[in-house]
Amino acid sequence: MRKVKFGILSTANIAKKALIPAMKRAENVELVAISSGSGKAKQVAEELDIAKSYESYDELLQDPEIEAVYIPLPNHLHKEWVFKAAEAGKHILCEKPAGLNVKEVDEMEEVCEKHGVQFMEAFMYQFHSQHERVREIIESGEIGDVKLMKASFSFPLTKPDGNIRVDAEKGGGSIYDVGSYCLHTFRTILDEVGDEVWVQGSIDSKFKVETSATGMVRMKSGVEALFDCSFHTSLRHEYEVIGTEGTIRVPRAYRPDAFAGEGHVIVEKGNSMRTERHYSDQYMEEVVHFSDVVMNGGELRNSFRDSKENMQFIDACYESLKNGKSVKV
Repeated sequence: MRKVKFGILSTANIAKKALIPAMKRAENVELVAISSGSGKAKQVAEELDIAKSYESYDELLQDPEIEAVYIPLPNHLHKEWVFKAAEAGKHILCEKPAGLNVKEVDEMEEVCEKHGVQFMEAFMYQFHSQHERVREIIESGEIGDVKLMKASFSFPLTKPDGNIRVDAEKGGGSIYDVGSYCLHTFRTILDEVGDEVWVQGSIDSKFKVETSATGMVRMKSGVEALFDCSFHTSLRHEYEVIGTEGTIRVPRAYRPDAFAGEGHVIVEKGNSMRTERHYSDQYMEEVVHFSDVVMNGGELRNSFRDSKENMQFIDACYESLKNGKSVKV
């Protein structure tokens, strides 16, 4: 079977713990190289059985064998290396958020189109089958008309010093990091875009970024959506869809891989409740899908249009957080 030959820009933990193992499980992917700006590439390559290592990202991009790259760099570096990868003719799977604002994503789209390369923002959760099942239940009318949706993603960041998640100069902040999933979920599950947001948050006096935030969202249809994200509370990664006749809860929405890929869809209606179990290897499914589009064409599950719409959401959240007012998306 033909395989897309990948290189990775960075030895970030998300690459080592999630994407590299997923690439090794994917039948249409061959991971051939990894690079690092910190001198760790050779060590990681030996540990994870990767054929080539480069001590600079530029060197990896010059390798003619590599067709596609995965970019798990800090948020503020996404634009720079998407540009360089596209100019080198490499297809790009880039960690979320795609950029720091809509303008950056617009510029990324322009350079990728110019050089004829595919680009996908890596919201891996959407490749788990539980979310398609939620959409099926909504469309069936079982819970009636959807009136409200809630989403939460939080975890305790116990050692913040030196962590890029709270580095203001590197695109840190809880909305960029985990709140972006909640916003993406509203669009994905409800299949519509946002209209207005109002956000409050806690700005850390030391790090100067919001380490927690809560938001109220009005979707274009009038459906209300609420989200919260935080670096201070226990691990929660869940959403709930509330209709006129019933409710759907997804308690393992974003990291079912922590439960061997098992996701739960809990439907409550009247006095009855059922739990459906759905299994997926979401990181593998993500790289398989991206590689299939690279080889065979077709539509990416997360297109530039999706990335820009989500980035508009994020931009509006930060504007609301700054000004203390509701903001049109």
